[in-house]
Amino acid sequence: MSERGRPRTFDRTAALHRAMEVFWARGYEGASMSELTAAMGINSPSLYAAFGSKEALFLEATDFYSRTEGADIWLALEEAPTARQAIEQFLCLTAKAYAQTDRPQGCLITLGALHQDSSRGAICDDLRRRRAENHAALCKRLERGVAEGELPVGFDCSAAATFYATVQHGMSIQARDGASHSALLATVAGAMAAWQTMAGTDRA
Repeated sequence: MSERGRPRTFDRTAALHRAMEVFWARGYEGASMSELTAAMGINSPSLYAAFGSKEALFLEATDFYSRTEGADIWLALEEAPTARQAIEQFLCLTAKAYAQTDRPQGCLITLGALHQDSSRGAICDDLRRRRAENHAALCKRLERGVAEGELPVGFDCSAAATFYATVQHGMSIQARDGASHSALLATVAGAMAAWQTMAGTDRA
């Protein structure tokens, strides 16, 4: 009996999760269609029917990643009682997440695609937007610290947010290169040593 017209029998969410892991480990360019279909347990026609294209699959996979991976990292920014604790917990939780060995190391949003060209402009634009949103979340928490009197008036929240976002991006590369959890925590310690200089106090 012909298979044509029959409904998809695979679990779309599970397939998307497996595609996310391939992109996370290999990057957009490094992930071949054969690797993706093998991981997802479907053939190429089914992939195109369900997701449209490799680019569309990647964009959906990064959205899935943002919703399901590392939510506690960003929650720490809201829940920590001080801006200093928020940044420190943000980095410590990043170190823990990036060093886990049961999944690809590092961050898909940081490592998924960096060089823009006409064939993947939408992908780089999407990742750039997500990184900008993360920067904005850091900046917002620091601005809250200024408003609450924890940080001095005139504190450059945007520059500090850029610094700590850059530290996180660097930790992603370190983790992908095999850095251990303890090595990443050493980076956190160094980054937090800069807090006193930026904030002008060791009690902020």
